[in-house]
Amino acid sequence: MPISSRLTPLSEQNTTPEQQRVLDDILSGPRGNLDGPFLAWVHSPALADHAQRLGAFCRYGTRLELRLTELAILTTAAWWRSQAEWQIHEPIARQAGLPDQLIEALRQGTAPVFDTAEEACVHAIGVALYDTRRIPADLYRQGVALFGEAGMVELVGVYGYYSLVAMTLNAFAVDRGGEAPPPFAE
Repeated sequence: MPISSRLTPLSEQNTTPEQQRVLDDILSGPRGNLDGPFLAWVHSPALADHAQRLGAFCRYGTRLELRLTELAILTTAAWWRSQAEWQIHEPIARQAGLPDQLIEALRQGTAPVFDTAEEACVHAIGVALYDTRRIPADLYRQGVALFGEAGMVELVGVYGYYSLVAMTLNAFAVDRGGEAPPPFAE
């Protein structure tokens, strides 16, 4: 799938050795591809290096179940209306076990129905952070009861990291191409 953005495309002629090292690190890591924000971030190799390591942890290393991480990512993509972030993570969320009707409710911005207290809590935490920039005390206590303090720290980290991803994708007009219409109206 051809990925494009408003940044200067990298080629053998204009890629620095540091950019190439970061590109090689990303390609040899758990992602194995440059989809998403990486072709933007590699224009600043130091940022790309740190961000891709944080991203690998947020996506593959937290104590949260994959379906809960993907729920947080889709909540973020919907809030930011990040076309590419949604396109990348929507199929992963389905494979991780999120129901179709929940995914569609997130995309449409309607109230989702959750199968578990964990799903409802993950979504409520994201909505609280995006709408009020805070987590109310009762919701915080519920999150700690469900995920532990370390799990709450990691969940907030997932929301923060994927907000960075969404902002990057939106700011640099990253387009994954393809024939499917974008998930959000522009």
